[in-house]
Amino acid sequence: MRALRVEALGENFEGCAVRDVPVPEPSEGEILLRIRAGSLGFPDLLMTRGGYQHKPELPFTPGGDVAGEVAAVGPGVTEFAVGDRVVTGGLGGAFAEYGVYPASRARKIPDHLGFAEAAAVGSAYLTAYVSLVRRANLQPGEWLLVHGAAGGVGLAAVDLGKHLGAKVIATASTDEKLERIREAYQPEALINVTEGFREKVKEITGGGADVIYDPVGGDVFDESVRCIAFDGRLLVIGFASGRIPEIGVNMPLIKGFSVVGVRAGEYGRRFPQKGRENIEAVWDLVARRAVRPHVHGIYSLDDWREAFAEMEERRVVGRVIIDPSQ
Repeated sequence: MRALRVEALGENFEGCAVRDVPVPEPSEGEILLRIRAGSLGFPDLLMTRGGYQHKPELPFTPGGDVAGEVAAVGPGVTEFAVGDRVVTGGLGGAFAEYGVYPASRARKIPDHLGFAEAAAVGSAYLTAYVSLVRRANLQPGEWLLVHGAAGGVGLAAVDLGKHLGAKVIATASTDEKLERIREAYQPEALINVTEGFREKVKEITGGGADVIYDPVGGDVFDESVRCIAFDGRLLVIGFASGRIPEIGVNMPLIKGFSVVGVRAGEYGRRFPQKGRENIEAVWDLVARRAVRPHVHGIYSLDDWREAFAEMEERRVVGRVIIDPSQ
């Protein structure tokens, strides 16, 4: 089978190439998936250069959330049959024609979703759910400021925030991205951040945002501190800008807000029962069509460089999908 392999760490994806590798065989409790959609996340880019906290042994195949058809089942697997459409995920392996996954972590895809949309759910909506529901306790009527709202993780927060009854302000770096966000989810306000945002946020909200969702970090975090409401929650999701910001503790003290770290996967590992509840809650929302994952584009395995460039150059609105079956 063909797979995208990271054979050496380096800039500009110079250590990556599509290679022929053996098709894996499912062991006890596993399924073999013919992959039809692998979701590209920012961590995948970082892992190609060794810049992410998870550092798999070389060579490895990137790609986390994945959807496809069951091609074979291992011993002991009774809940799936060959041909079933399923979605699952892991810390790698999605950008290949086939992959082996634990049956216990897979689920059948709702009938109304295609493979690409199903692969766009996993980590993006789980991050949004843990952030807004578990960590921020977002309430109906509160102002939610979502940074990086065009990215997969940010756009999921816009979608979920609207469902939870919040008044959503979405930010992005271009008017084109903002228009596509507006068309998809109709947030209450849109802000182009290239000329700053704190005064606009204070004007829109009448003082400050109750919850700020920040997967960007850097200057965006610094300015967010200046437009958060008293008793607000500033959610630290990641540092897509590349700079990890710092804050003097006098600011949370004076302004009475909390800085809350979010690691959705680690939350589930620390609290297994809550972790299972989180995943079930996300897929229940999807099944009821209460949330709608948005796909930016679908690329073949041969076009992986174009897909990676879309994300690296910040042109994405939603999730980038690689379909190895094309």
